[in-house]
Amino acid sequence: MKVTSFPVITSTLSAKELGQFTKEKYNLNEDCTCTLFRTGINHTYFITGSTNKYVLRVYSHNWRSESDILEEINLLNTLKENGIGVSYPIADINNNFIQTINAPEGTRYALLFSFAEGDKIRIMDKETCFSIGSLMAKFHNITVNQKSDRVQYNTETLLKLPYKYATAYFSEELPEMRFIKQQIEELSPFFEKADLNSIPKGIVHMDIWYDNMNVTVKNEVTLFDFDFCGNCWLIFDVAYFCKQLFHIEANKEEYERKVQSFLNGYQSIRNLSANELQLIPKAGVALWIYYLGVQSSRFDWSNIFLTENYLKILFVGRIKSWIEYHETKAITKN
Repeated sequence: MKVTSFPVITSTLSAKELGQFTKEKYNLNEDCTCTLFRTGINHTYFITGSTNKYVLRVYSHNWRSESDILEEINLLNTLKENGIGVSYPIADINNNFIQTINAPEGTRYALLFSFAEGDKIRIMDKETCFSIGSLMAKFHNITVNQKSDRVQYNTETLLKLPYKYATAYFSEELPEMRFIKQQIEELSPFFEKADLNSIPKGIVHMDIWYDNMNVTVKNEVTLFDFDFCGNCWLIFDVAYFCKQLFHIEANKEEYERKVQSFLNGYQSIRNLSANELQLIPKAGVALWIYYLGVQSSRFDWSNIFLTENYLKILFVGRIKSWIEYHETKAITKN
């Protein structure tokens, strides 16, 4: 019987061979070891030696182009040069940042990053929230009015395309899909209104939450995973952190204290206008819809999410709780 290699859509590269590959490319000490940390949209490996530790990200095939990655590198180097706490890319012995790997499914790119000191803190205190807010504002002070040759986050990329991707897995007749479509129909004209031209735009991270930062005991924060960086209203980074904190913190009185501390930290560096603050609830909904599109477009990574039960309880259920909370809050204020 003739043995034929069957095509694959994604593979997990050997940590042993990646470790040797990295040591040669970056002239690392022979005692360095490589271990797989996480698979996901991209795969993450730790390179550990007796004196140094690094993070190796292996991008999935056909996920980011080489030019996309170069734009991410340029942003990270700019932030590093301006003293912003980020995990930054490291050049190899030939001064190249991007490594090209011939994987079974096709070309994959790899990038070595500095290791972020500290730990991931899911349940954070007010002081940590303040530190995150101030770091985000410092980041935005550098990227405001700047443009990157990456995705433009707008009604098409945030709302309409994600819904289209989701219809590949969910019937449009489902009550949850009708609900999402209704949100899109309400949000699209809102985000296209001319008066939003006064809202500051620039380069955003688009994924700032506890899983993409490490915090030291001194509340020093280091951001990483800029894989979704692009061009948008800066308030979307603020809204993303707020909505993640909202769903993590079950006690909403505690949430209010923590989110206010985060906003205070941000505004200790950079002012937020009343118009920006009023955008947070709607931006949060748009972000939920956008990430449903990400999950739908990367089924090979996220198929565990794409069930009707997930859509009903963990997705639409959370959007509704976010909307209802802010509607009730607005009524109480009035």
